[in-house]
Amino acid sequence: MSRVGRRTERLVDAADARLPVLDGGPLLRKAFPDHWSFLLGELALYSLLVLILTGVWLTLFFQPETREVVYTGPYAPLRGVRMSAAFDSTLHISFDVRGGLLMRQTHHWAALVFVAAIGVHMLRIFFTGAFRRPRELNWAVGLTLFVVSLAEGFAGYSLPDDLLSGTGLRIAEGIMLSIPVVGTYVAFFVFGGQYPAHDIVTRLYPVHVLLLPGALVALVAVHLILVVHLKHTQWRGPARTQRNAVGKPFFPQFTASSGGLAVAATGLLVLLSGLAQVNPVWNYGPYRPDQDSTGSQPDWYVGFLEGALRLVPPWETNIAGHTLMWNVLLPAIVLPGLLFAVLYAYPFVEQRLTGEWRTERHLCDRPRERPVRTGLGVAGTVFYGVLLLAGGNDVIAQTFRISVNGLTWVLRIALIAAPVLAFLVTRWLCRALTAAESERLAAGVPTGEIRQSVTGGYESDHAPVRAFRPGAPRRPLTGARTGTPSRTPRAPERPDR
Repeated sequence: MSRVGRRTERLVDAADARLPVLDGGPLLRKAFPDHWSFLLGELALYSLLVLILTGVWLTLFFQPETREVVYTGPYAPLRGVRMSAAFDSTLHISFDVRGGLLMRQTHHWAALVFVAAIGVHMLRIFFTGAFRRPRELNWAVGLTLFVVSLAEGFAGYSLPDDLLSGTGLRIAEGIMLSIPVVGTYVAFFVFGGQYPAHDIVTRLYPVHVLLLPGALVALVAVHLILVVHLKHTQWRGPARTQRNAVGKPFFPQFTASSGGLAVAATGLLVLLSGLAQVNPVWNYGPYRPDQDSTGSQPDWYVGFLEGALRLVPPWETNIAGHTLMWNVLLPAIVLPGLLFAVLYAYPFVEQRLTGEWRTERHLCDRPRERPVRTGLGVAGTVFYGVLLLAGGNDVIAQTFRISVNGLTWVLRIALIAAPVLAFLVTRWLCRALTAAESERLAAGVPTGEIRQSVTGGYESDHAPVRAFRPGAPRRPLTGARTGTPSRTPRAPERPDR
């Protein structure tokens, strides 16, 4: 061995005596699926890294104070206007600090992409059944990560103290007040006194830059540890079984592709921030309790709450001198609570109903093979979409010159009817696709050649199916011709050659 080799060996031995250097060998050889749908979680991770980097930069210039100052900056329409120090520092970052507006918008766009990537990643896990044993806990961790990201986004959205974010805080205060018995105390504790008080920005700041980011990083770490420990799910296919994992090794193939995704995601976020304006707070002006922004719209991830508030009729009940505001309590507290309770419980309920809780599942389902689950997922997505549209019913009514009251009633009906219709159509479509696929596997692919039989008839030639999509079976699924049940029998794990 050469002198350089001996020195390298001694260096590695010295590092391994203090750090688990050599223990990382199995991790470097760990197989990662190479299908594009498995990169959605990584997109969320890299968006979080951009959020952290830009957020640290913004903390150097932002002042989380509500003391009143007079604006003297370069933006002429607001010069001489009284505003909070928080809003003044936001304008300072946008117009005075070199690259400040780019960093602000990169931070905002990264937040939007982060929440969206988590949501789409959770949908991929739901539709493919990747939440089943032994991954129920990781499903709960991911769902909690999504909830915390919603709270983190709303906290950061409210910090600039502009008229739009102040409107959102006023709605949040109304939601707190709708809580029976303790609502007033909760609102006083959060805002530091009678609304709007002077402590909300000062209290939101450490929550946004310290508490919630710490929770996000901790949840991401737990999620990644569980992914490594439990290994990835994978699509069914040749040489893929419940006991192995087929894909790229972590180093160097997966590291290279994942690193490329990180660079591309960061570049696209910066490019988007330079070309597409987002949250122009100078157009809204500073927050004043006696004013409201016309056509106020929150970020998309909390738009469904806004829509729920607009769709519920003005129901109130007086009990022993106390007023229960059902039109706020039901859509803003009861509905989200039930929604996330169902999502947390769904993996356990489905596995009990199908009997799959007894064994581990490491192979992904194709959505068409689980028509009931897929139908429920599409119905939930449609339900969310209707609420999101309802959150902008005033803007839609003004744009298309229609009655806002009429549109509200249409959306109320759609909120009930559309998810049911979506479930029925999706279930029928899944069964039809599975039946057609089984028929194709049984009969083969038409070659386009037609020959005449000895009896004078004509028949077309068929060739065996040789091209398969990820997870597609190699033989017809049992019962496909009579309608696929919600629990479809599995195709053989060993390849059918």
